[in-house]
Amino acid sequence: MTLRALLALPEWAQSVRVLAGTAGLGREVRDVRPSPGPAPDHPVTQGELVVVAGPMRPGDWRIDALLRRVADGGGAGVLLPVDDLLEGTRRLGDRLGVPVLVTAEAPLERLVAARLALAEPELDRAELLLATHEALTDRLRPPEEIVAVLSGLLRAPVALLDDQGGVLAGESGAAGLLRPGEPVPQRIELSDGVLLAHPALLPSASRPALWLAVRLHGTAAARAGVVPPALAVAAGAVQRWLLAHRLELERDARSRSALLGDLLRLDAEPDADLRRRAADAGWRLGGWHVGIRIGTPASVDNVARGADVARALRGEGIDAVVVEHGDGWTAWTTFAQEPVAGQVRDLAARLRAAHRELGRSVGAHMGVGRPHPRPEGLAATIAEAGDAARLAATRPETGHFLHVDQLGMAQLLLEWTRTDTFEPAARALLAPLRELPGDLVRTLAAYLDAESSLAETAAVLGVHRNTVAARVQRIERVLGVDLRRRDERLALHLACRTVILADEHG
Repeated sequence: MTLRALLALPEWAQSVRVLAGTAGLGREVRDVRPSPGPAPDHPVTQGELVVVAGPMRPGDWRIDALLRRVADGGGAGVLLPVDDLLEGTRRLGDRLGVPVLVTAEAPLERLVAARLALAEPELDRAELLLATHEALTDRLRPPEEIVAVLSGLLRAPVALLDDQGGVLAGESGAAGLLRPGEPVPQRIELSDGVLLAHPALLPSASRPALWLAVRLHGTAAARAGVVPPALAVAAGAVQRWLLAHRLELERDARSRSALLGDLLRLDAEPDADLRRRAADAGWRLGGWHVGIRIGTPASVDNVARGADVARALRGEGIDAVVVEHGDGWTAWTTFAQEPVAGQVRDLAARLRAAHRELGRSVGAHMGVGRPHPRPEGLAATIAEAGDAARLAATRPETGHFLHVDQLGMAQLLLEWTRTDTFEPAARALLAPLRELPGDLVRTLAAYLDAESSLAETAAVLGVHRNTVAARVQRIERVLGVDLRRRDERLALHLACRTVILADEHG
């Protein structure tokens, strides 16, 4: 055991300070022996930590003599019952590389704790493991409470991380340090300590969804060998909460999905029982509804990811009901009065932004319906949103997002382009762009779909807005057009759609 490890002991951490010789804290401590004072007749052995038990003054000349004897004998350091030292003594300790520790409390108690740690290296581990087990296994606790309890036991920052290393609960000191692709549990050496991480793995999952991580700084890093069993116990407490929470989520999802199914099958006014069930769920049936459909690949766990959808919508100020439904989610938001065109456009813009945010963690396509009133209108707008979402799944140029109000014009444009003469003309018009690098045809299509928004086009293409601006300028220069002119925009929009559609269908 090193001096640094001794300083991390609970009995030492709050009462012992290092005043000199910090360069020697990595020395191995082989023995801890008391001395009634800094007497010259005390022989110092290799690896010995000398604990001076008798009272003494900080200016006692015998302290300097003791430091020299410790250095000559290869000792690990000295522990003195003083509050401070003379500056000359500090400099001597630094020059000799002999750690000088001081304590204002009874040094013999520190000696007993050190001897126990040396004689029983597993004692600290066992005590921490027992304390963690007693604190976390008495009942189900939410992750935030588990993190707080463990942080108090370890006296170190603890965090609950997602599979990408993002902090879900606790302190952010472990953010971005996790290595998801490496074996588990993990021990990651840092410049100022060590990061320990243990996965919380559900029985049906192939990879960890959550990690419990602790970052040990400075002298606390010496306990890195003691902490893993306690971390595993705490990760088990997280797993138990996840399983219980998952059952609750699935029961709630089945209930909500059944209620939604009953509403969508309505062909008349809902009866009293259905209205009561909707009210119990907090769903408004009156007013004007705008349906939202979010489709996902079959591999996405929609029950577990439902909170991500609600969070993305709330982030854009959208108060919506979200229901797990098929391969994805069905949602809607409700206006008290019929929304005007500006409100609908604003909602669509915010939904597009929420879709982009959701796309950072879940591959999804989104469709949005038009406003419809009353309970029967809810089924109509959700059906429109579903149709739009199915088309959005095949439209990368729109960012896999479609609003029914925009879809009507898009479908009309496509009908105009389905003639024998338009495709050759469209190809000839865009030929100069197809000969140049930079995927200019797709950039032009996305730019026109986004109503000339550089930011929106950049988000769809996954490039910087300055890149889009440079490409648009190049397109105007190569084709000799002005994209501010409506007629030229319409012609180019038709041409892009025709060429892209034809290319996708061979």
